[in-house]
Amino acid sequence: LELLIVIGILAILATVVALVLNPAELLGQARDSQRLSDLRTINSAIGLWVASASSTTIGSDAQTCTKGTTIFTGNTGTCLENATTTINGEGWVKGINFTFIPGGSPLSRLPLDPTNTLGATGNHYEFKVVTGGTYELNANMESDKYKRNGAADVESNIKDGGSNNDVYEIGTEPGLDLI
Repeated sequence: LELLIVIGILAILATVVALVLNPAELLGQARDSQRLSDLRTINSAIGLWVASASSTTIGSDAQTCTKGTTIFTGNTGTCLENATTTINGEGWVKGINFTFIPGGSPLSRLPLDPTNTLGATGNHYEFKVVTGGTYELNANMESDKYKRNGAADVESNIKDGGSNNDVYEIGTEPGLDLI
């Protein structure tokens, strides 16, 4: 009887802890932290490449998603499966050969979004370049904490300086209005 009482109390405590901690939200926050880290790392690597490149032209009008290498004309295109993570200018960050950075590339490969799902509400990274050198990197946040109006909101235009309130935007394009 005592054992049943102890098991019952532990079951109640486990249920309360699971409801209070909300493991799905915590996992989403962890993935969002990874997204922020990945895009900041790529942004820094592009900055190193620009600083050391003989030509500061970053490709042409092209945008890619982590599930595919897609060339966009304007702001339309289709993400395809099986993105390449190579850092030689042929990966999903097209036109930037990170292996040309003196001292070696700060990236061993291009990171992919932790869930890497397609669709309008999917989670994937996006990259767009304007001929001449300005660019933008984007990611959708999934946790309530990092989404617009969340406790640690990174998506709102006043937070990231971008043009889309529902996407985290980073890069050198003035107004971050490419995507």
